[in-house]
Amino acid sequence: MQAEIITIGDEILIGQIVDTNSAWIGEQFNLNGIEIMQITSVRDNSDQIKDALKSAEGRADLVVITGGLGPTKDDITKKVLCEYFETELEFHQATLDHIIERFNLRGIDMNKLNRDQAMLPANCSVLPNKLGTAPGMWFERNNTIFVSMPGVPFEMQYLVEFELLPRLRKTGKTKAIYHKTVLTQGVPESMLAERIADWEDALPQHIKLAYLPNPMAVRLRLTARGEDVETLKQDVEHEIEKLKPIISESIYGYNNETLAEVIGRMLVERGKTLGVAESCTGGYISHLVTSVPGCSDYYLGSVVSYSNNIKEKVLGVKAETLEKNGAVSEEVALQMVEGVKKVLGVDYAVSTTGIAGPTGGTPDKPVGTVWIAISGPNNTFAKKYVFVGDHREHNITRSAQTALQMLRRMVLEDLGK
Repeated sequence: MQAEIITIGDEILIGQIVDTNSAWIGEQFNLNGIEIMQITSVRDNSDQIKDALKSAEGRADLVVITGGLGPTKDDITKKVLCEYFETELEFHQATLDHIIERFNLRGIDMNKLNRDQAMLPANCSVLPNKLGTAPGMWFERNNTIFVSMPGVPFEMQYLVEFELLPRLRKTGKTKAIYHKTVLTQGVPESMLAERIADWEDALPQHIKLAYLPNPMAVRLRLTARGEDVETLKQDVEHEIEKLKPIISESIYGYNNETLAEVIGRMLVERGKTLGVAESCTGGYISHLVTSVPGCSDYYLGSVVSYSNNIKEKVLGVKAETLEKNGAVSEEVALQMVEGVKKVLGVDYAVSTTGIAGPTGGTPDKPVGTVWIAISGPNNTFAKKYVFVGDHREHNITRSAQTALQMLRRMVLEDLGK
């Protein structure tokens, strides 16, 4: 089944709001084997809406419309749909009963505009909206299904999940689809592709691979399409088992996991604690760690030692070390990680010191130069990285993610895995 999304509203086109609805619908449709072929945004204008509907009807099996169903004069979608499907508005008692119930529960008086929400196109099938006053509407014409829904995200999501998708499944036009994403870190996309080329070439025809790189990681998304989800899941898992030995050191998790979540589970498993000393990353590693619920079980704190003075006074970095080697050096990174480990009394510690950019680099230490140190119960070491580019945010992100990956590998080694 091929689908098109039409979003209605001036607020989208002028940038007042971001169209998160289309992204969410696309994700849900994809999981049900429905392909999004196009997304169109139009103003609250009758002619533009009708032109978009006509164009979509000519190429899509399903057209999903969001927005313009509110009670005010600028919400014109119902009127336009009546014109497009050559019908009129008629009173729908079940919708009015629902609206009255909602207003009574909230202790609010209704007015005519609220009651008009119960006036719906005569030839539509009504999709009850338990979370709002504007129901969804289902039309069919020329083998194309049209579904109009409110633009309010949580109302739209309810209708998709509990009304639209169940009805579409009954048509028999949806297909089974299964996704699983392998999360990797530490190997650039091109090198990763080269390393797994033979495995990729040998994938079954019904399984496709997509590379999804970002500054944090390279995600490998496997998508299988067929008739039965459980069979597809087994097929994907079988291929991932073949992949693991090839890039085992780079895989840190699956789907929506974060490195911080993975590390947190390992630390809890061992009953160990973590502390962080940050310079160039400015607290970003700590932010990633504390984004994980329950991190207080293992994360004790951090020292953001941006100035050399704080490195000396709080972390115990020696003045002569700073003078001789500079703040961005192996020696300073090691003294920082050992210092924070001592100050916080933790089992594992991470430190970063570098030049995030876009200025501050030298021929010997260009922008993107970062020293990362890791210390655990059995080992302490530091490693130098030179991240290409002077984009400050990207360098901070790469440094933080790399530090977490180094920590993950150390904890794995201590676990004997």
